[in-house]
Amino acid sequence: MSFKEFLFSEKRSVWFLRHLAFWAFWGFYFGITRFLSPARWLTTGSFPPFFKTMGEAYSWLAPQAFLVYPLIYFVLPRYVFRDKYLGGFIFSIIFLLLSVSVHIPFVFYVEGYTQQWGLTVVDWRNLDPSIRQTIQVAYLGGLQGALVAAALAASFKLYKHFYLKDLRNQQLQKENTDAQIRILMAQIHPHFLFNTLNNIYSQAQEESPRSAKMLMELSSMLRYVLDEGSKKEVPLENELQMIKDYIHLEMIRYDEKLDIHVSLPGKTEDVYIAPLLLLPFIENCFKHGTSKMIEHPWINLSIELDDLTLKMILMNGKKRKDGAAPGREGKGIQNVSSRLDLLYQDKHKLEIKEDDEVFIVNLQIELERRDPLPAQPEIESSAPSVQEKINYATN
Repeated sequence: MSFKEFLFSEKRSVWFLRHLAFWAFWGFYFGITRFLSPARWLTTGSFPPFFKTMGEAYSWLAPQAFLVYPLIYFVLPRYVFRDKYLGGFIFSIIFLLLSVSVHIPFVFYVEGYTQQWGLTVVDWRNLDPSIRQTIQVAYLGGLQGALVAAALAASFKLYKHFYLKDLRNQQLQKENTDAQIRILMAQIHPHFLFNTLNNIYSQAQEESPRSAKMLMELSSMLRYVLDEGSKKEVPLENELQMIKDYIHLEMIRYDEKLDIHVSLPGKTEDVYIAPLLLLPFIENCFKHGTSKMIEHPWINLSIELDDLTLKMILMNGKKRKDGAAPGREGKGIQNVSSRLDLLYQDKHKLEIKEDDEVFIVNLQIELERRDPLPAQPEIESSAPSVQEKINYATN
């Protein structure tokens, strides 16, 4: 085991050895300083018994733990590392008083304590001490050990904290550099992709106008994903247009076999939403619902905007599976659910129900209104053809 692993490993066995080494070192140092105390030498002309002194020193480590462990596992993580210094100071005083209070029994029953500090030699075990004397001895015990032990332990804790923090920062910088490289590479691939799509579109205009329209819609969707997908928020109308284009492409696959009803809000001025947040639910309907149904596949999508609250009810038919347990949530739904928790914490409500023949998504999100962005060139789309294939309503 390397020294670095010994210092930073979180394994229980290594943790135990690390703390055992700390107390062994501190107890030995504490005992040596008492053994070599000049006060005893000047008073008696000799050093105290070595093993007895060391035994007393190790016995006084227990009260010190009442300050050390609350300090490094409670005060530092919850207060000092979060810049709550006043609270950290108050709790440090509380635990110091606790440690000093635990010292009191040791003051009475550990022989040689008062002599070591050069006080009047008194048999403390048979003396009924006053409050002043008790506080004085306990205070000396705290000064002699607890404060120094706590300072030493805290220094190790702070070193470990800032070392690991610096290590995380280095890792984040590395990941950021890798991400920038990936972005640069991604900027190359879309150019190639769109150039290829344009070539195919030019060819398809002459040979298959319907295929050309599909390519144009696919190109618009790809541009939206690449240009808007990385943004924090996009206009809600852009997100709804993306949904229209996607549904239209899917409708071409099903021709007249799919019964689909779509109701979308008509006015969404200045209302913004996180990009690509609604599409995974709709994609899920086609992937796991209608594509599995041979007869009468259907989808019903209703999106309303009540002031700034978006309400989406999405239902689709599904193939009945006798004896199979419901639950088709894939990674797409799990990912979007996690995004909702991160982006709209306490501002959304998601309910997913699955029966034998129907799958229902009920989603509500509290959105925000933003100042409109500068006008951008509109993405070419054949969205009007959606009305030819879908029972489309604007509310």
